[in-house]
Amino acid sequence: QTFTAWCNSHLRKAGTQIENIDEDFRDGLKLMLLLEVISGERLPKPERGKMRVHKINNVNKALDFIASKGVKLVSIGAEEIVDGNAKMTLGMIWTIILRFAIQDISVEETSAKEGLLLWCQRKTAPYKNVNVQNFHISWKDGLAFNALIHRHRPELIEYDKLRKDDPVTNLNNAFEVAEKYLDIPKMLDAEDIVNTARPDEKAIMTYVSSFYHAFSGAQKAETAANRICKVLAVNQENEHLMEDYEKLASDLLEWIKRTIPWLEDRSPQKTMQEMQQKLEDFRDYRRVHKPPKVQEKCQLEINFNTLQTKLRLSNRPAFMPSEGKMVSDINNGWQHLEQAEKGYEEWLLNEIRRLERLDHLAEKFRQKASIHEAWTEGKEAMLKQKDYETATLSDIKALIRKHEAFESDLAAHQDRVEQIAAIAQELNELDYYDSPSVNARCQKICDQWDVLGSLTHSRRDALEKTEKQLETIDELHLEYAKRAAPFNNWMESAMEDLQDMFIVHTIEEIEGLIAAHDQFKSTLPDADKEREAILGIQREAQRIADFNSIKLSGNNPYTSVTPQIINSKWERVQQLVPKRDHALLDEQSKQQSNEHLRRQFASQANIVGPWIQTKME
Repeated sequence: QTFTAWCNSHLRKAGTQIENIDEDFRDGLKLMLLLEVISGERLPKPERGKMRVHKINNVNKALDFIASKGVKLVSIGAEEIVDGNAKMTLGMIWTIILRFAIQDISVEETSAKEGLLLWCQRKTAPYKNVNVQNFHISWKDGLAFNALIHRHRPELIEYDKLRKDDPVTNLNNAFEVAEKYLDIPKMLDAEDIVNTARPDEKAIMTYVSSFYHAFSGAQKAETAANRICKVLAVNQENEHLMEDYEKLASDLLEWIKRTIPWLEDRSPQKTMQEMQQKLEDFRDYRRVHKPPKVQEKCQLEINFNTLQTKLRLSNRPAFMPSEGKMVSDINNGWQHLEQAEKGYEEWLLNEIRRLERLDHLAEKFRQKASIHEAWTEGKEAMLKQKDYETATLSDIKALIRKHEAFESDLAAHQDRVEQIAAIAQELNELDYYDSPSVNARCQKICDQWDVLGSLTHSRRDALEKTEKQLETIDELHLEYAKRAAPFNNWMESAMEDLQDMFIVHTIEEIEGLIAAHDQFKSTLPDADKEREAILGIQREAQRIADFNSIKLSGNNPYTSVTPQIINSKWERVQQLVPKRDHALLDEQSKQQSNEHLRRQFASQANIVGPWIQTKME
């Protein structure tokens, strides 16, 4: 509280004050101003930025100034002040008070604290009940404060009416009088002093030093000196204002010069993330970087007008800034900046909308492409398979129906392929950053689509061709069956006849059998031709299958009579014919021999018969 009041007693000379001592000095601006007020010297120009680095730089400038006055700062750094470290901030203010309010006090060859204590002892010596030995308990009853005021301004205090046993009243009386008539702000609290066994020495010293500075020195000499200093200060202030204007104008114009090319840059970004970063940078520019420059511009105009007024009132020539640094030049540059900013914002929003459209299209492309690629997976292998080579006619017809269903599915997917190609083309036209990969994927899909179309057509041709071939083979199988069955029956009958046993009694009977056998043998060439024709049908069916790489499954579906059976039975017939020939010829020979015997017997009977009859008679 004491330090805050002490600081405000000086800051109010500059038209400002602080509310919270560990917060209001964090940016370094009021700290530098305080040092300028109490030292009467000009500190380096503070940085007006709001960033932490600007604050640290300002506090460092203040600490450097304090150090330049021969004060050794121990463990007090700019970072602690900027971070609001109360202990470090109070330590720094106490250092300033010691240096600028107490160190220069000199009384009878004693200085600083001892000098201030001696001054108090000398001034209060005539007063009863006042014995100043220190800066804590010697001031608890409030009489010492009242004695200092009464010694210099007796009209302000009725000292004789004060009672030692009423310290709170004494203290408040001194504080109120000092504040009202001596322009010394109230820095202490009466109750705190009374209720504390040992009041704070630093607080008491700070407050008492204000009395010293208020009463010491010759007022007239000070007034005259103040007048001279005021004139010099005005001139110096005008010089500073001119320098500040030139510096501030240069900095502001340089910032405008750097910023406009950035705002006029229309280099598009490839991704939404990069463009969002540009937008965030632009928002950061508006929130953080531009507002201080707006303040600087306003302050520049205020300073310019203030300077011109002061110069006019002082009968000094008007201030003429350097070429290109007039207020009108700054306004022109600022107008150009505003135009560039507006155009940049519109461009950013349009670019973001364009990239959103591109991202949407790209995602749509990826989804459709993925669906299509999933659908096409395995289709090439399916269309390339040659399952029809081992299929039956019924299987082929089922495969054709299945293929027709696939062709319908393929036609239905044509729209998706066209949509994929259209989206890829639009992405190219909108200058999508990843167009090469999109184009490559689209080309792969289109190429695969062409391959699927070609394979589909080829498979249909192969299926239809195989169907026709199998129908031909089926017709041949049917014809084979129709002719093989009766021929097989004929061979079986022939084999039965050729193996049939015969019993004859006469030559006529055997000759009849031989004639019938000869008749049978005369039919064999025609039978062989029929056999060859039947086998030729089978061979033609097999030739068609082999020529077209058709693997026939199993035997003829219409008959169980195979070519092997026909050939086997034919060979059997061929074997039985000569056996039948031999058997018939042998039988013919036997019958001829029997016939000869019968004839001999008959001739002998014609001779013997009459002889026997004669004998019998």
